[in-house]
Amino acid sequence: MKVLLVNGSPHRTGCTYTALHEVEVALSAEGIETEIFWVGTSPVSGCLACGYCKEHGKCAIDDVVNVFAEKAKDADGFIFGSPVHYAAASGSMTSFMDRLFYSAPAKVFRHKPAGVIVSARRAGTTDAYDQLIKYPGISEMPIISSHYWNMVHGSRADEVIKDKEGMQSMRILGRNMAYYLKCIEAGKKAGVAEPPCEARDVTNFIR
Repeated sequence: MKVLLVNGSPHRTGCTYTALHEVEVALSAEGIETEIFWVGTSPVSGCLACGYCKEHGKCAIDDVVNVFAEKAKDADGFIFGSPVHYAAASGSMTSFMDRLFYSAPAKVFRHKPAGVIVSARRAGTTDAYDQLIKYPGISEMPIISSHYWNMVHGSRADEVIKDKEGMQSMRILGRNMAYYLKCIEAGKKAGVAEPPCEARDVTNFIR
């Protein structure tokens, strides 16, 4: 079993990474394979609404989004992490998530558990958390939680480490993710079938 942890911060080993690493340590202790995927610092374009992905199963912009989508096919769970910028996820992370969840085939994510974490100096964490949780929430992905909303505070990595409650939340999140992955695996071995996939009914407010 493998969990991909996404670092949506422009700092590769900063505050967001520190929180994700604490989750990673807890997962590893439970025998779960992990990989922290860094979105990086190259510009990540927003969705162009071109429709290419519906025909080809991947985004027309061949960048970090397609790289991650390919890795995601073999992953069993996900943790998406971002710093807080103006009470929202970082711009690159927002574009990354928009294009990833719109362009990747639904089967890449369906029924795979996911959690999100956010990192801030002070405020805006719950807004950014609410933003990020909507992606797995619309993709038939079980949401993994902790004993508090998954957030840490600090301006630097060493300050995040001092956020004892935040770091504890990360450890609990990791253990909860491991627990649900093992439950899913046990269910498969016991012959529990996945729920059937229905064709989607798409409506709008005028019909």
